[in-house]
Formats: sequence, C-alpha cells, structure tokens
Amino acid sequence: MTGRHTYSEAAVILRVEESWLRRHIKSLPHSKKGRKVTFSDEDLDRIDALHHHEPTTGPLAIVPAPSKGPHPMAHLRPLPPRGAAVRAS
Repeated sequence: MTGRHTYSEAAVILRVEESWLRRHIKSLPHSKKGRKVTFSDEDLDRIDALHHHEPTTGPLAIVPAPSKGPHPMAHLRPLPPRGAAVRAS
C-alpha cells in the first residue's frame, strides 16, 4: 500500500493551503473512510496533473498556435428577431 497523507501533509507536498484542499475536495481524487480523508501518492500526482498548464504560445509551446485566418464559423449569421419574419398574405 502506498503512503497515506492527511490534509496538512498533502498541502505541504502540493505547496497549497490546507483550506484550498478542503474547499475543492469534491473535485479532487482522495479516499474517505468515515470522516477520515486521506490522499495517496497517486492521488497527489493526479491533483498535480489536473492543475498543470502548458503554454499555448511562445517558444515553449508544445502545440503550435492556431493559424491566423477567418474563424471557422465566421460565415454564420444570427437569426432575425421574432416577429420580423415576412408573412405571406
């Protein structure tokens, strides 16, 4: 079995406030037995990966920036307002 960490231990490892972990617990991987919440090493790795961001532009970008050009939906136009439709007599 891997190491189990309490809120305070996990906060130190992740370098976040313990209150942040408590506020976001519903969206974070964790184990709960009764009222006792613990984080495994794998949980902490997943939390770190969930909040990892890569640059999208610049020299460190892994994915090249989208090419400049018209937006793919630029040809779409909004519908006319209700009641403005031409009625046949």
